Amino acid sequence: MQVALDPAQHVLPTKRVMSRWIKTALADSGEFAELTVRVVSAAEMADLNGTYRHKAGPTNVLSFESGHSEEEGGGYLGDIVLCPEVVEREASEQNKALEAHWAHMLVHGTLHLLGYDHIDESEAQQMEKLEVDIMKTLKFSDPYQAHLLP
Repeated sequence: MQVALDPAQHVLPTKRVMSRWIKTALADSGEFAELTVRVVSAAEMADLNGTYRHKAGPTNVLSFESGHSEEEGGGYLGDIVLCPEVVEREASEQNKALEAHWAHMLVHGTLHLLGYDHIDESEAQQMEKLEVDIMKTLKFSDPYQAHLLP
């Protein structure tokens, strides 16, 4: 885990908690994997989003597959990059518990590293179902349903 910003400015999950969420997302894949989680500023995320997705501004999570086969990469899946500023804002706007939204973003990013995507409708449905099932295993509610916090 790499934290490339002042952690005192944000409420970040611990490395242990993030590892548990990622391991749960990997559980059904049968993968023994290594990956990097990098937590970055909005400016760095905007640069990455512009460079790799050709979209302006920061986003919540980006995944970068290693591009290596199992034989070549020795189980290294790739990198997940998260922007706490966006994750926190979205959780607030969507009335979601911050911890639940962090978990969802890590699950989502991990599934991308496993090759799942949401470009077309059938892929999106398959990926979302997996996300919902994993989130339930983690004792969180469906991340795609409207949430009303007190």
